[in-house]
Amino acid sequence: MTYDRNELRRIFDRTDGRCHICWKKLCFNNYGDFGSRGCWEVEHSIPRANGGTCHGNNKYAACITCNRSKGANSTRLVRSLNGKTRAPFSKVKKEQVRNSHTFGGGVIGGLVGLAFGLPGIIVGALVGGAIGNSIDPEAK
Repeated sequence: MTYDRNELRRIFDRTDGRCHICWKKLCFNNYGDFGSRGCWEVEHSIPRANGGTCHGNNKYAACITCNRSKGANSTRLVRSLNGKTRAPFSKVKKEQVRNSHTFGGGVIGGLVGLAFGLPGIIVGALVGGAIGNSIDPEAK
């Protein structure tokens, strides 16, 4: 199956350039270039052999090793063998999660700071927001 550059970019960006199975960093320009560092292929989460479609929500970037070793196995099974339960987040999703952590940390910090009055609320919110923002969006 052939893909145009725009479709490859959408598939690649869906996981922020990481293999959706093992989370290894991929190189966009090494699509299909077996043996190159970060080489990757388009992988169908539900294999076409098992009734999977060619719709965009079934396509993920996967390193060539993971894609070819997966075969017709389920994505859930193969990810679990790599200690993963889901695909990596896209850049947009990571930013949404980080913003949520920042807001939540700010609220909690502000509430803790209540004990010290207005200055405590401000300092607590700032510190809490900074801590929330520092949490890795991919962390569980």
